[in-house]
Amino acid sequence: MAMRAANRELAAYRPGVGIMLLSRDGLAFVGRRIRMPPDMPKWQMPQEGIDLDETPREAALRELIEEIGTGRADIVAESHGWFCHDVPEEIAQGLLGAQYRGNRQKWFLMRFTGTDADINLATEHPEFDAWKWVSPEQLPELVVSFMRRLYLDVVCEFRPLWSGDAGS
Repeated sequence: MAMRAANRELAAYRPGVGIMLLSRDGLAFVGRRIRMPPDMPKWQMPQEGIDLDETPREAALRELIEEIGTGRADIVAESHGWFCHDVPEEIAQGLLGAQYRGNRQKWFLMRFTGTDADINLATEHPEFDAWKWVSPEQLPELVVSFMRRLYLDVVCEFRPLWSGDAGS
């Protein structure tokens, strides 16, 4: 009985992936989301849902191309577990189609192997209208409040894997 309740609880969260993409200098990619309520911060790392026929790793590689227009990156690490976060009702109703109350994500740390010129936000279905490199430690300050805990957890998990010179 408890297992069914736990499965029902997990079903309320859309399975997805997130990508912490690091430059050669140890800075993290953030994009400014096109579709966010006007009163909310719009910066975030690439993240999206997992299609039924793909693994989280495959989804992360696909999403990188779909969101920033390039696959020029190597996977450095995968999060040990899944991270869950709830979203406000207006986002659950709008962007998540009222089907989910939040996201359950597997995160990937990737090292960007291209140049800034390889990043092309003018994809088939653009998600971002601007981008920048920031210190990974700044990430939680840039995102909407309901994702702050998620970003703190991701930064904490991947911190030992990036160079200590980010943002200095």
